[in-house]
Amino acid sequence: MKTELKTLDNKKAGEITLPASIFGCEAREDLIARVINWQLAKRRSGTHSTKRIQDVQGTSKKPFKQKGTGNARQGSLRSPQMRGGATMHGALPRDHGYDLQKKVRALGLKSALSAKASEKKVIVLEDFALKTAKTKDLTAKLEKLGLTSALFIDGDDVNSDFLRAVANLINIDAMPTQGANVYDIMRHDVLVLSKAAIEKLEARLA
Repeated sequence: MKTELKTLDNKKAGEITLPASIFGCEAREDLIARVINWQLAKRRSGTHSTKRIQDVQGTSKKPFKQKGTGNARQGSLRSPQMRGGATMHGALPRDHGYDLQKKVRALGLKSALSAKASEKKVIVLEDFALKTAKTKDLTAKLEKLGLTSALFIDGDDVNSDFLRAVANLINIDAMPTQGANVYDIMRHDVLVLSKAAIEKLEARLA
């Protein structure tokens, strides 16, 4: 699966072959959805909390006598039916994460990469090297490439000047291959890879 190799200035630098084992798979939406749901569940803070009856401050004395008032009997002002009382079966702090098989996670990543490749939304660059760490300079290069929403994935490390320049841009993100994930790939319009990233992805997903 051949594609054009470009520079960051949108100049042709040759051709490169995308591994069919990664970019030529069936793009299974069910696996992509499962992995995204798993990622988002792990990101949830789980700090939501409500007060149970033992957490509500107040007396344990009966608000009024059992009989003779004409009102329904009450045992405590801290009961859930009373104003300012407890919440029964309410949310408590917990971990929303759950396990997902490594095989499913790997297939989900392959499906996401293949989906972008089938939509012709994968760009391969020689590298992400910048002479200056200025956002203005990077913005000009992105305009040449026609990118408004893109995820840049590099090899083991992303060029430090590129990271500084991209930090203030909306809908433009960069990460090393180790951080490549289904959610970030799918939420950006275009996937931009370096030559090193393709080698690392092939080794990771082999």
